[in-house]
Amino acid sequence: MTTNAVLGWAFVGVVILIAAVSLLLASLLGGFLALIAAGILVVPAVLRRDWRVMLPWPLALVVAVGVTARTFGVAPEVSGYVAIASVALAAVVELDSFTDVEMSRRFAVLFSVMTTIAFQSWWTIAGYYSDQWFGTSFILSQAELQWDLVAVMVVSLVMGLLFLWYFDRIEHVGSRHQPVVPEESS
Repeated sequence: MTTNAVLGWAFVGVVILIAAVSLLLASLLGGFLALIAAGILVVPAVLRRDWRVMLPWPLALVVAVGVTARTFGVAPEVSGYVAIASVALAAVVELDSFTDVEMSRRFAVLFSVMTTIAFQSWWTIAGYYSDQWFGTSFILSQAELQWDLVAVMVVSLVMGLLFLWYFDRIEHVGSRHQPVVPEESS
């Protein structure tokens, strides 16, 4: 349990550092995405008031890699989709693990795809208003916007299926037999 928490917090630190770098580079949307990602990653520990209660570290790793790659422009289209899909997947895993919501794994994958598309839509609206208010050029054409939504759906579905495969085969914190929430010490 402690290894998962230590690794999870290390990745949270990376995401917060990336948020600071992104904001210093004047990438407000990227910094905002990284702050949202960090916030989602720390929600379980904050709500349970236990630093050991974290999402499975591989999910935190994917969030950190997606946000980092997006900030430094490594495959910007795909890395942005990975960042958004991983944040949505983390939110769905939190809902399933830390609330009374019960989802089958397949439904959780589909729900994370739908959450990703919704988040991408909000992100597109933010890009539109950024273009209007700050003179940026995030949205170049309607066709590009539509293909972006298709691409984010495909990336989120692939990521969801990879995590479905991963959680069905690897038994670690967050798997069926090892809950994310640590056992109460007597």
